Amino acid sequence: MTELKDKIKLALDESRMLILGAQILLGFDLRAAFEPAFDHLPRSSQWLKMAALVVLLCAMALIMAPGSYHRIVRAGSDAEDVHQFATTVMDIALVPILLAFALDIYLATGRIVGVTGGIIGGVSIGAAGFFFWYGLGLVSAKKERKSGNEKKKKPRAHPTDLKTKIDQALTEARVVLPGAQALLGFQLITMFMDGFDKLPNSSKYIHMISLGWMALTIILLMTPAAYHRIAERGEDTQRMHRVASVLLLAAMVTLPLGICGDVYLVFYKVTNSVPASIGTAIAVLAFFYGTWFGFTIYRRGQLAENE
Repeated sequence: MTELKDKIKLALDESRMLILGAQILLGFDLRAAFEPAFDHLPRSSQWLKMAALVVLLCAMALIMAPGSYHRIVRAGSDAEDVHQFATTVMDIALVPILLAFALDIYLATGRIVGVTGGIIGGVSIGAAGFFFWYGLGLVSAKKERKSGNEKKKKPRAHPTDLKTKIDQALTEARVVLPGAQALLGFQLITMFMDGFDKLPNSSKYIHMISLGWMALTIILLMTPAAYHRIAERGEDTQRMHRVASVLLLAAMVTLPLGICGDVYLVFYKVTNSVPASIGTAIAVLAFFYGTWFGFTIYRRGQLAENE
């Protein structure tokens, strides 16, 4: 039987695989609004692109959530509920990723082969993804499950050695880093695109502020590696674990600030409506903070009451 620490490590590694795939779609969805061909799309297609962007951001919030859960609820210690949470959010996150993927395929192919061809392409990819991501696992799952009559045990923290804690903290930072890199790349290239020059100065300033938040996020996420080499000379210490945990959580505070600025920018480019763009950006920010901090703080308090 696989040890709990290895199961959690594998879950985090699988999260990294999902985030690497999602970041490609995210970069495409953010950049598309500033490309010349985007303005020639039907209004309905432009709104579908915005919908794909929002559901993809929701997926990324979920994929990155195990890091904040592990740090806040369990302070880096291994527990069954950490693995359970990571598994659940990955299962849920696959749905918006698949939806965004299918919408992007529809929009891309529809420009060449028409609406009907685009629908066929999007539905085909969606069906294939659903089968391989969900169907295959369900078909292969064992029919016999453990009896549900067993008394449910309360999830308790397991003693976790320091090396494992530090390794998991660094892995959780690597889960968040690719998404931040994709956003930073979009922010840098956007400033050199034709669509950006047409934006009002206020939107350009918002973009620059978002760029600053994203650059700070990248710095925070890369600091544990530098700190481990320079301050600790590669040794595993409690101080290293504490610093890595604090920096990871700090990066998860600044990252949504950079994201919501870009959400405002893209939605304003499409809608020309300040209230609608602000409302969408605030909703995205609330979802990120609610998932990463609101739920985890509530869960920590809940577990503290039960113990």
